[in-house]
Amino acid sequence: MVDIILTNPHTGLSQKTSGLIDTGADECAFPLWLAVALGHLLDRGHAKTVTTGNGQAVSYGHTTIIEIPGFSTSEVVVDYLPNLNIPLLGVRSFLSNFVLEVDYPNSVYSLRLPKTTKT
Repeated sequence: MVDIILTNPHTGLSQKTSGLIDTGADECAFPLWLAVALGHLLDRGHAKTVTTGNGQAVSYGHTTIIEIPGFSTSEVVVDYLPNLNIPLLGVRSFLSNFVLEVDYPNSVYSLRLPKTTKT
């Protein structure tokens, strides 16, 4: 789990929570209660059918900023889903920005920004 701050760039409302690193998720997916807390109007979001571990569900895409200490995404579209209990941090809009190292035997992970190279 990673401590995150979510912000709706249209309302300025923010919410602190924790998200699960999900390398199997293409996109970030968050519970509907977070959309409400951030002031997103669900019926104005982009509705689409997605396939999850629980089967198919309708998600509502809304622009959100995801922050952790030392990093903030740009405005990314996040899928808000019913029957989802915890935020899932997926690859395209979040994890692709980082180097993720997992030490399974010691139950430890590392999430860091890649080193920049000078040319």
